[in-house]
Amino acid sequence: MSGGEQQRVGIARALLHDLDLLIADEPTDNLDEDSEDAILSILQDLAHSQGKCVLVVTHSACVASKADQRCVMRSGRLELQS
Repeated sequence: MSGGEQQRVGIARALLHDLDLLIADEPTDNLDEDSEDAILSILQDLAHSQGKCVLVVTHSACVASKADQRCVMRSGRLELQS
């Protein structure tokens, strides 16, 4: 199973519980660009179409740029970016 397929299975397993909050820690880490786009599309659909709160933790500026809202951790403090 590819990395992207594993990530999609992980998301599907999390959704079985039908929770309103999904926390994804580095969901696109070590994925190729096509798989990254697919995972981000799934997460955006969950937030925009299904009303889920999706919290993504990432070091990737590319992934962060696709978020509706961004926060940055600096010196142990969480800062909201505009």
